[in-house]
Amino acid sequence: MLQVFIITWFGQIISLVGSGLTGFTLGLWVYQRTGSATQFALISFFATLPGIILSPIAGALIDRWERRWTMIISDCTAGLATLFIVLLLYANQLNIWQIYAAMCVISICTAFQYPAYSAAVTLLVPKQHLGRASGMVQIGEGLAQIGSPALAVILVSIIKIEGVLLIDFASYLFALATLLTIKFPQPNTSSEGYLSKGSLKSEAAYGWTYIVSRPSLLGLLVFFAGSNFLVGTVSVLITPMLLAFVSSTTLGLVLSIAGSGMLVGSIVMSVWGGPKQCILGVLGFSFLQGVCVICAGLRPDISLIAAAGFGGFFCSPLINGCSQAIWQRKVPPDLQGRVLVIGRNSVMTND
Repeated sequence: MLQVFIITWFGQIISLVGSGLTGFTLGLWVYQRTGSATQFALISFFATLPGIILSPIAGALIDRWERRWTMIISDCTAGLATLFIVLLLYANQLNIWQIYAAMCVISICTAFQYPAYSAAVTLLVPKQHLGRASGMVQIGEGLAQIGSPALAVILVSIIKIEGVLLIDFASYLFALATLLTIKFPQPNTSSEGYLSKGSLKSEAAYGWTYIVSRPSLLGLLVFFAGSNFLVGTVSVLITPMLLAFVSSTTLGLVLSIAGSGMLVGSIVMSVWGGPKQCILGVLGFSFLQGVCVICAGLRPDISLIAAAGFGGFFCSPLINGCSQAIWQRKVPPDLQGRVLVIGRNSVMTND
């Protein structure tokens, strides 16, 4: 099963790097054409909100469906949305609202793909190594953070935005190919799973019921809902803030330096596995991340912002890894689709 996890993990890493190229390139395209921080921030809005709204239904369907095929269909649909943007660019017909529409589609795909992936990891990796597995999963996010901004700036100057988006489309095809070569085991039905069976609506609602009946999980959810709202509000303003006094090339360099913190943190988490009491890891590294956010806003100093960004991103995989391990250990595998989508919306920090 570990071999299956590694194959899946590698395919998802390639896809994440491709998506990172697209996210940075489209954000830069919108901001340079409009000069509007609001329109830039709306990319993140449309890339997030539809998935959050649909997540309860998505979670129930994930627990009903075969998780590998859920990921395959999600990757196919997201890849087609990217190809749609490429075709509009080649036809010189791309409008900002079409980017928002594509982001909505990709957001919905993510609402299915990521929880299915997380739930599958529980079946492929022994419980004592879930923290390390989470660190490995986030290595892909770290690679996207450190490499995508600088690489996107270089590639746009060589192959233009259309070429960058085609690379992302190819990354979806690669992830799809890896998923087609493997199989995931099916989870056994737990006692809670038997009790939750019913209509799609009742199964979707059971995710909330499961969490609310467990005060520790509910408290974790509330903690992340509040902290992520604050961090997310700051995150969408970083690019416009930097572009006010630096070039796009410097922006890419600063974001790459900051993103390297996530890669380093992911490697540390994959080797260490986190503290035995995972909640101490969540609270301790969340505090350190908050300090880094404050430091980034003290003054318009590139060195200070890059250092604070490195520290903040370093904390993210440690926070996420500890939290993800809690959810994966506490929730039966056959319920993880509908429970993890709720946890995903609040647990994963905004990077």
